[in-house]
Amino acid sequence: MGQLSVLVVDDDPVILRLLEVNFQLEGIDVATARDGEEGVARARAWKPDVVISDIMMPNVNGLELLAILRDDPSTAALPVILLSAKAQAADVQRGLELGAADYITKPFDPLELIQRVYNVLAKSGR
Repeated sequence: MGQLSVLVVDDDPVILRLLEVNFQLEGIDVATARDGEEGVARARAWKPDVVISDIMMPNVNGLELLAILRDDPSTAALPVILLSAKAQAADVQRGLELGAADYITKPFDPLELIQRVYNVLAKSGR
């Protein structure tokens, strides 16, 4: 297997930079997108090993991004981890029911997030 690749989709530039730096330190190739619309385009073009997406974003939100990726045969199997301040059990359950591989609530520990990425990739056989 080659170098792992992660696409981070979030409208918060601080979170984008935090995750970009942490993944790079881990030796993981990372790209970013500032909203779900850009995230869908990048996921289709780049085919990362995993997508990490915020839920509350302008244009296309994280749940819509997840649905779009699931409906596209070229990205249907792509693991998506939702990262959100929406921490209610119903929010988590809805994200997982829609096909998210994992759901992480903000605030989060970047090192734990990296471990959860490895866990999702191991489960998906990537």
